Amino acid sequence: MPVPSADFKKALKRLSEPEKEALLLRAVRRDAELYETFRFELLADVTLGQVQEETADRIHELFAVAVSGRLLNRSLVKAVRASVQEAARARRITKSKQLEIDLLVYTLRQCIDNYSGQFDSVWDGFYNATARLAARLPALVLKSLHEDLWVEYKAELDEILSELHRRKKSHNLKFELPRQFEIPD
Repeated sequence: MPVPSADFKKALKRLSEPEKEALLLRAVRRDAELYETFRFELLADVTLGQVQEETADRIHELFAVAVSGRLLNRSLVKAVRASVQEAARARRITKSKQLEIDLLVYTLRQCIDNYSGQFDSVWDGFYNATARLAARLPALVLKSLHEDLWVEYKAELDEILSELHRRKKSHNLKFELPRQFEIPD
């Protein structure tokens, strides 16, 4: 992202209020993420919970659309990738890493609760995508959140990891899938 120069800042200060407003509205119309960010920061009625709910609804829709596809396994892999991108987008909008982690856990729950039958499919793309996300999540929790919050995620992550390890495909992974969420002392 470019850093505004001193000349740019001076030119911005010289603009009148209506010109600044028009410039801002034009920028917001072009960039949906910028609009969401300003909406979250400027409007008092848009809360973190509302952004989480809207993003969770979009993730749910991604999986609902995936089911209607002809190639279910490939569509589910695309839905997992798009869900990870939605969670990252929500983090960029709100600056909340915990929100991103909550949405990633929600994505894993969607995969396991609704589509675990696809884990036993001949095609292993969906299982691999889900397992990669599950393997990445404990490190993300440890890196991004305060240590007091680690315990809140332990039970759910342990359940997700054990569910993935129950499948035969867990032995054929090209990466290491942890057996449980290890909290350092």
